[in-house]
Amino acid sequence: MTGFAGFDVSRETMERLELYAELLRKWNPRINLVSKTTIQELWTRHFLDSAQLIEIAPRVSRYWVDLGSGGGFPGLVLSIIGQERGLPRHVTLVESDARKAAFLRTVIREADLPARVINDRIENIPGLGADVVSARALADLCSLIGYADQHLLPGGTAIFPKGARWEKELADAQSKWNFAHRLDKSITEDGPVILSVTGVSRV
Repeated sequence: MTGFAGFDVSRETMERLELYAELLRKWNPRINLVSKTTIQELWTRHFLDSAQLIEIAPRVSRYWVDLGSGGGFPGLVLSIIGQERGLPRHVTLVESDARKAAFLRTVIREADLPARVINDRIENIPGLGADVVSARALADLCSLIGYADQHLLPGGTAIFPKGARWEKELADAQSKWNFAHRLDKSITEDGPVILSVTGVSRV
């Protein structure tokens, strides 16, 4: 086994992640996949921050939908790690920006991943029936739970990394939606958390 930032993966997985990193650095100056301030901390701020979700996800997360994927975080990282762990078996990445969607498809092709890209707005897509839905730095929690309600299977789980203002977002969401939630601290920063949401229904 090898790994990055304390996260153990196989040599084959590491090679795919390195390929992904190389492509991201090549494309980033043209389409701004990640901010210039975080590109130097790519392995911690983006790769490890995404990889930690696989430890939180239910063990039945066969089909994973990542909303507003941007540069592919967390969806592409989870698809790469899923090659080794067997879950998720398939990842759909939803991205409305055509240039970013083209980048995502390039990584999927070059790394030979069981994943696909839908280049459209989230609200335009019929329900995807996912075991797990994720979104990172996309929208407020109330909006995200609405998307989860649209695209999760009954009994599915939504996983949303949230920043230091998560408590206000949680209170706002609870005024409009019924749901159960679990909190896990992020392993990459103090303050941010990862919210796992189940049992979503409207108030």
